[in-house]
Amino acid sequence: MNSIFKFRLAGIGIVVLTLAAFGVGVMLLWNALAPEIFGLGVLNYWQALGLLLLARILFGGLGGAGRFGALGMRGGFHQGNPFREKWMNMTNDERVEFVRKNRGFHGHPAFFGENFEEKGA
Repeated sequence: MNSIFKFRLAGIGIVVLTLAAFGVGVMLLWNALAPEIFGLGVLNYWQALGLLLLARILFGGLGGAGRFGALGMRGGFHQGNPFREKWMNMTNDERVEFVRKNRGFHGHPAFFGENFEEKGA
């Protein structure tokens, strides 16, 4: 066998073992908590794996590049964000003035914290 095949086989084995461990973990946590707290039934191993898959589909998506990932765009406060670059180029006084002007930002008056001026950004 060549080394690439061995490497891929080892990777598949690690994925299978990780999935099995997560399945056992979900099953044990569910069976320890859900029946007593919520009055639900216990799960077997395959039901726990199904629940794990369902949670991944509902909350984590189906994989891939993610939102805008294929286009190379990233949201939030990351490098290449024009708002971040503007913020990073401001002095502390400019930041405090910016926050003071935008205190009612989208209906969230405490968006930047109550003591922003005292901390000096």
